[in-house]
Amino acid sequence: MPPSSSSGSAPDGWERAPETAAIPIPTVEQQDWHRGIRDLERRLLGAERTLTYREMARELGVSTHAARKLWRALGFPNLDDDVKAFTDADVEALSTMISLVRDGHLNEETAISLTRSVGQMTDRMVVWQIEALVEDKIANQQLSDATARTQVVETLPELIAPIESLMSYAWRRQLSAALQRLTVRVESGLAATAQGRDGSEHDSPLPLARAVGFADLVSYTSLSRTMNERTLAQTVQRFESRCAEIISIGGGRLVKTVGDEVLFNAETPEAGAEIALALAETIAADDVLPQARVSVVWGRVLSRMGDIYGPTVNLAARLTALADPGTILVDSVTARALESEDDYLLVPQPPRIVRGFGEVQPHMLLRAGGTGIVLENS
Repeated sequence: MPPSSSSGSAPDGWERAPETAAIPIPTVEQQDWHRGIRDLERRLLGAERTLTYREMARELGVSTHAARKLWRALGFPNLDDDVKAFTDADVEALSTMISLVRDGHLNEETAISLTRSVGQMTDRMVVWQIEALVEDKIANQQLSDATARTQVVETLPELIAPIESLMSYAWRRQLSAALQRLTVRVESGLAATAQGRDGSEHDSPLPLARAVGFADLVSYTSLSRTMNERTLAQTVQRFESRCAEIISIGGGRLVKTVGDEVLFNAETPEAGAEIALALAETIAADDVLPQARVSVVWGRVLSRMGDIYGPTVNLAARLTALADPGTILVDSVTARALESEDDYLLVPQPPRIVRGFGEVQPHMLLRAGGTGIVLENS
């Protein structure tokens, strides 16, 4: 006889079995969504996932370790050895870099670096493109974020070929522009490099003399707390697009953007000054953007992995933090490089103690003449 249960609980072993939560059945829309994702993935990958790491490495004729290094360089995470995650297209793509090493065109370190450049840049580019398409759906069709993302997946098949074609064209055009900087402008570039901060081209540990500049939105952190997500995104996008246009027209290079700040460089002090002036003037005249602090410094840099490094970059960053809203600061070396130009006015400022540099004599850069960088009306 089972023991009584005066407390009202079920006797031991007689408890009611817990109810199993019902597994939701996907709706027709959800089934179509997942089917569309699978179809799109097959189209993008070009083949079925049939190979494990070991099988892919065997096809490539390399160790599993070497295959993993290339895969990680492209920006993808490690996977278990027994997971069939790779396709024949993956083998073909990775074999291109392996062949360059085997044929003696590249060493392994350079091949990994080039692979990483492709992985990092395309990762950022893809995220940028998807978010731009989502924002377009939200803004122009008044859709929710989730619905907009669903529709982007549905419209992507029609956009893959045009965007891929544009990417290939842009890469070739950018490479051509880089070759022009290496060849057509070599004489002026070498002459400018000889005017580096230390006055010595051959003894400097940093090979390139460049104008390095920053533009930093004032009070961005406090403003971002008062903005909703969409307004914040629009503000950042407006800032980046304005800066990118000015830097491009001015013949400079936008090295990177970090939220409320852009880093650029140019081949001569004058080009750097023109870009800095145009950035300050354009942002000050913009009714949406807050004012900006800007700096530009002429000196030597090390260029690696699409970024630039060295004391010149650090000094430019320090000067940006010291600048008043709407103004441009340069250091004394840059001021001397620009003082012979009638288009610029350089106003000495009180000396400042700058971390890592000691006492620095800033100069405020103002326009004294010339038309500057002319922007098209947008």
